[in-house]
Amino acid sequence: METAESILRVFREAGEIDVIRILLILAAAWVLLLIDQKLLPRVARKFPGKLRVHLLAIVPTIRLLVIVAASIMVLRRIVEPSVENMVALFGLLGVGIGFALKDYAASLIAGTMALYERPYRPGDWITIDGVYGEVKSIEFRAVHIVTPDDTLVIIPHSKLWSGLVRNANNGSTKLQCVASFYLDPNHDGTAVRRRLHDVALTSPYVQLAHRVLVVGEETPWGTHYRVRAYPMDPDQQFTFITDLTVRGKAALAALGVPFATAGAVAER
Repeated sequence: METAESILRVFREAGEIDVIRILLILAAAWVLLLIDQKLLPRVARKFPGKLRVHLLAIVPTIRLLVIVAASIMVLRRIVEPSVENMVALFGLLGVGIGFALKDYAASLIAGTMALYERPYRPGDWITIDGVYGEVKSIEFRAVHIVTPDDTLVIIPHSKLWSGLVRNANNGSTKLQCVASFYLDPNHDGTAVRRRLHDVALTSPYVQLAHRVLVVGEETPWGTHYRVRAYPMDPDQQFTFITDLTVRGKAALAALGVPFATAGAVAER
């Protein structure tokens, strides 16, 4: 009974609560969140390169600030603003979260840390638990990513505690693409490297500000070449890889270079 009475003393009397003002605060917060979630990303995607990335990155931060500010303003109108009451209220919330919402709370805390550590931002291309895709939004509990086959995957932020996060572009437009070629070992390696390098440099999608590399590796079944280059925009990565692959195969065929085959691999 004493515990119940102490909890009730935290809150104001019903007649002292300004319900109209609380509803106005909630309505204003809802409008700001709607603008933040719908309008700002739409406007940001109209801008090129880094400006778009920076605008998208502030979307979850604005949402956090709006919710925290609205929560504080509402609590001030339903709770007596004394030190004892604040301690009692937050202690009660802490116990409830600790026992009933442990996993959810872990994701919320990890999500708050993600806003400051920035392991990923909207517009980044990341890999978590083997899932690769573009970050579309960062919610309080989870990050929403869309895979190349247009599948939405929702991953809790708590994965930050135990898993690896691979970020391909890390808040920039610099995203390395790799096109692979598997060739029979009997060929002129210098000519192959030069031709693949030319193929990458003449691609309409290549970002010339970054170096193009052609890396070769000898294997038991043949030679594996990787063309490493950067598209002008991360969204072009799959088109860019396809362009390198198709034009690279045509260029190598014109050189008369034999490709590695399944039969050749089996014989070796």
